[in-house]
Amino acid sequence: MANLLVTGGAGFIGTNFVYYWLDRRADDRVVALDALTYAGNRASLVAAEEQDNFRFVKGDIRDEAAMAQLLREEKIDTIVNFAAESHVDRSIVGPDAFIETNVIGTHNLLKAAKTVWLDGDDAPATHRFHHISTDEVYGALGATDPAFREDTPYAPNSPYAASKAASDHLVRAYHHTYGLQVSTSNCSNNYGPFHFPEKLIPLMIVNALTGKPLPIYGDGSNIRDWLYVEDHCRGIELVLEKGVIGETYNIGGRNEWRNIEIVREICLLIDKAFATDPGLAKRFPDAPAAAGETTSSLITMVKDRPGHDWRYAVDTTRITDELGFAPAESFESGLKKTIAWMFENETWWRAVMDGSYRAWIDSQYVAR
Repeated sequence: MANLLVTGGAGFIGTNFVYYWLDRRADDRVVALDALTYAGNRASLVAAEEQDNFRFVKGDIRDEAAMAQLLREEKIDTIVNFAAESHVDRSIVGPDAFIETNVIGTHNLLKAAKTVWLDGDDAPATHRFHHISTDEVYGALGATDPAFREDTPYAPNSPYAASKAASDHLVRAYHHTYGLQVSTSNCSNNYGPFHFPEKLIPLMIVNALTGKPLPIYGDGSNIRDWLYVEDHCRGIELVLEKGVIGETYNIGGRNEWRNIEIVREICLLIDKAFATDPGLAKRFPDAPAAAGETTSSLITMVKDRPGHDWRYAVDTTRITDELGFAPAESFESGLKKTIAWMFENETWWRAVMDGSYRAWIDSQYVAR
């Protein structure tokens, strides 16, 4: 039996990881911690809160004393650290929050773990601090450049990426200096259920269903490697089970797509769904597909963002060869599941998109 603390547990990937772990590890206890800032949504965890081996705690990883108390109280032996500000656009207009959470927060969580796991008398027999990072710490790739490897030098290009790079270095330092048992995984772009709709895929789906423009930066040629979120959770599980302490593993989907191609694929899948299910037109009357028009008519090219990295892709050779990882979902199958989930969970995303957040999205993208 393990006692896990999942920080950022009410965010997109954290929520999916909580459900993934509870579904497969009924004997383990899972504590989800989240500060419930704009991207944290406790409502996403409503099904988890019905289980006896789950607890939600509202808290902030910047509060070192509170983190140490929680580790002791729950006898935590494993931390999976998802807690982070993660939206590049927000980091450009307001970088301070990214330094506070991603750098200072991670450091304070590391200090709490060291205090309880290494310096205390009631330390668990074994422990693990697993840190979730991003492929953006490596910088950007050209068209023919090989994918990022674990030994690719860091070259972050945005305040978000720089803050994550700093946190990665702190995790490494706490292992080499103090002996904290750590691991890190750098993932490519995730997508799937509970994805906060400021990111490309959920934003395109929501806007398509509500008849709003589908904003695409620049000429839409930017390339990302896409990883279905459940595949990411499985990769983390493998690192926790079989990964080498102190090492880093890249987790990717082996799915490189241009942004414009992704949006066109989403449009096509939504058009097909409306054509086969007449009930969708009644539920989403503002969607072009409800009137028999093509969803792609909503595509709108907007001014590119500053310092927009052109391409990301990670080499997954290490995690494949050493731990046996392989994505279960193709991009098409994962995208179909994601769109179906959005159809079935309209109440969830409408609640997220209401009010000030909707206004922010409109001002940042559509009004340009």
